[in-house]
Amino acid sequence: MIGGSIADDNALTLTFGLVTAAAVMCLIVATAVAGAGSVDAGEVAGRRVEELVAALVAEGADESAVREVVRQAVALGRNQAGEKAGAEVHGGRTPRPGDRTFT
Repeated sequence: MIGGSIADDNALTLTFGLVTAAAVMCLIVATAVAGAGSVDAGEVAGRRVEELVAALVAEGADESAVREVVRQAVALGRNQAGEKAGAEVHGGRTPRPGDRTFT
């Protein structure tokens, strides 16, 4: 498009503009069709954890103890992910609302 515009070739510019518009429409339709039915990775992982918990309980483990282990593991994962993101993004601290985070 830019090359056609620089060369003052309206047909070339219009052609590439229409091709770009058609590509955008295809992406919009593909997103609309595929977006509603997709399953996220968190849901799949949650199902897998539930299967593992059920298997452990079926083998005789105490369900409340197993679920407590799962809760602690989730809390640990969230804590570690939060520390990493905070340290990389904001120098290890959470900015207050209204703080300028750029220099």
